[in-house]
Amino acid sequence: MRALRNFASKASNSTARQFRASLLEPAPLQSALLAAALVAALLPTGLQASCAHVAHEPGPSAQETVAAQSDDAAAQEAAAQDARPASGPAAPAQATRLAKTPPATTYEVVKVVDGDTVHIQRDGKLEKLRLLHVDTEETLSNGQGSASKPGTVFGSECALWAQEHFQALAKDGAPPRIGLLFPGGKEERDVYGRLLCHVIEPDGTDYNLLLVELGKSPYFQKYGWSSHAHEAFVAAQESARRARRGIWDPATNQPKSDGAPAVQRPYERLLPWWEARAKAYANIAAARKESPEGCTDAARPEELERAARSEAKDRVHGEVERLFEETNGDLTVLLRTGARKQALRIVVRQADRAAHESLRLADLAEEYHQNLVWFEGHVTTSGEGYRAVSHAPSAWTLAGPRP
Repeated sequence: MRALRNFASKASNSTARQFRASLLEPAPLQSALLAAALVAALLPTGLQASCAHVAHEPGPSAQETVAAQSDDAAAQEAAAQDARPASGPAAPAQATRLAKTPPATTYEVVKVVDGDTVHIQRDGKLEKLRLLHVDTEETLSNGQGSASKPGTVFGSECALWAQEHFQALAKDGAPPRIGLLFPGGKEERDVYGRLLCHVIEPDGTDYNLLLVELGKSPYFQKYGWSSHAHEAFVAAQESARRARRGIWDPATNQPKSDGAPAVQRPYERLLPWWEARAKAYANIAAARKESPEGCTDAARPEELERAARSEAKDRVHGEVERLFEETNGDLTVLLRTGARKQALRIVVRQADRAAHESLRLADLAEEYHQNLVWFEGHVTTSGEGYRAVSHAPSAWTLAGPRP
């Protein structure tokens, strides 16, 4: 893997394509492909200061309403974890490990896209998995990614490691097989239709937790704490950080020569942001537990429909997705949902915008800000889904602390 870092700082894009192999090729063949790419990188005509490219499967294109950004694949994790803890327990003094329970049912692994995206064959259907509470770095690609999730050398290394890891689970010449765990026993999907789950290896190892233990991924809390293994994730991350494994190693993603490109993910800003959002999700869960009928989830059309039928004011919680400047001077605040045609839009009329300036609504849609809010008002139906009007800033409350 370390050799890939040197290669990535030298190889041209065309050379890098030599190791775009099937993600389930046997490990020896991967090594041969990588070796060939390294040799080619040393040829005079192949030397450049660009990074290598590893095959990466792009997500679906964005829609005008409720745009699906690169990290939206995990946006429905909150729905998969209604039983979040009310607060985040402190990490144990020693690493907490889950008991290994081999899965009762296993499924054939068809493809490993990257460190946290796997395709399986299940009940005669191809299923794409999105692993809960992990977020490995993006692989190198033609694009630059985003500032908070750029393509990195380590992301490419992690994809190759995952490929080899799953191939090693194969037995007697058959494809590798894995089990699935759904928190609370309930299957949920993200906005792309991928199953949100933990991958359980044949010996009972929780692959999601393993990624964090090895420093391949942070404990991804952006959509709330794990209801299944929060303490284990916290302990695994602290252990990896103390040992400087993977992403916590200061040398990771550092250039190997002067002038070589280097991209690092800004965990020093991401971790406080994710933690603030996780606390907001915990506050929302506590409020819903105390008053189930008094809270409306903007991401659930059935709850918005119930609210629209009521004449009383509604207390809505949701994540600010985007803001739109309307031609008549109004400002529309769009709350995120997987049901793109049933989104809630909150309108601030032109005459009321000055009164709302203190809220800094534009910040609510930005990274590194608290994006989860409560809104009190009347929800009605509209041609674009659901609508509410904000007459005063007092209608808005942050659901959790600022990062």
